[in-house]
Amino acid sequence: MRLQVLSSGSGGNSALVRAGEARVLVDAGLGLAELEARLETAGVPPPVGERSTLDHVLVTHGHLDHARSAGGIARKHRALLHGSEAMLSAPAFRRARRLSTLRVGAGAVLDEREGLSMSNVALPHDAHPTVAFRLEHSGRVAVILTDMGRPDEHVAKALRGAHVLVLEFNHDAQMLASGPYPAALKRRVAGDAGHLSNDQAARMLRWMASEHLHTLVLAHLSQHNNRPELALEAAHSTLEALGLAHVRVLVASQHEIGENLEV
Repeated sequence: MRLQVLSSGSGGNSALVRAGEARVLVDAGLGLAELEARLETAGVPPPVGERSTLDHVLVTHGHLDHARSAGGIARKHRALLHGSEAMLSAPAFRRARRLSTLRVGAGAVLDEREGLSMSNVALPHDAHPTVAFRLEHSGRVAVILTDMGRPDEHVAKALRGAHVLVLEFNHDAQMLASGPYPAALKRRVAGDAGHLSNDQAARMLRWMASEHLHTLVLAHLSQHNNRPELALEAAHSTLEALGLAHVRVLVASQHEIGENLEV
C-alpha cells in the first residue's frame, strides 16, 4: 500500500491511497480541474473508455475544503463515492453516479480482490459527522486524521497501529490568539469543534504512535496561525520522548503533491 498527499490545508485537502490495483481518494477538496491535474501528476490519468483509474472516493466530512469536487471526480472516474447519510444530498455529491452510505464508526471491505479494508472513527468537529479513516492492506495500516476539535484518547486508541499517520497540526495557540482572525473565528478554531493545535496534536500523537509507525505527515497547517518549524518541533520532541526518534516526519503542502509513501 502507498499513500500520497495531493493537497493539505484550508484551500483544499486530498490524499491518494494505492493498494495493489485499487485506487482510493480520501477527500476531494480542490477544484475539479486542479484535482484532476494533481491526480495525473501522481500517475492517475483520466479514465479511457470503460476503464476507470480510480475506484473509490471517501469523504471525511461535508466542508468544501474536503468535499468540493467529490461528486465530480467520482462521476468522471465512475468511482464509488462514500459519505455519511447527511452528506449524500449535498451539492458536492449529486453529480456522482454511484453512492455508498458511510456507516459512522463501522468498517467495510473496499476491495475484496486486493484485500483492502476501511474503518472510520467519529471526530469532534463542527461538521457532523466528521470521521478519520483507517485503511489496511496486507497487514499495513495508514491513518488519515484531520479536522478534530480536541484530543480524545478513545479515538486515538481506535486508530492506533498506523505505519503511516497523517495527523492534523493546524495551529500554534499563541499565533492564533495574537493573529489576524476575527474573535469569533479564533474561538471556532480553538474550540472543541474546531482544529487541533500543535500541542493538542502532540497529545494525540503520544496516544496513537506505536512501534509500527515509520512515517508521520503533519497536515492541515494554517497559513496564518502556524509555521512548519513549530509543528515539526512539537512532533519531533513527542516522538523522541516516546523512543521513536527514528520516525520520519514530513509536512504536507497546500500547493504541491507529496511524496508517494510506502506504507
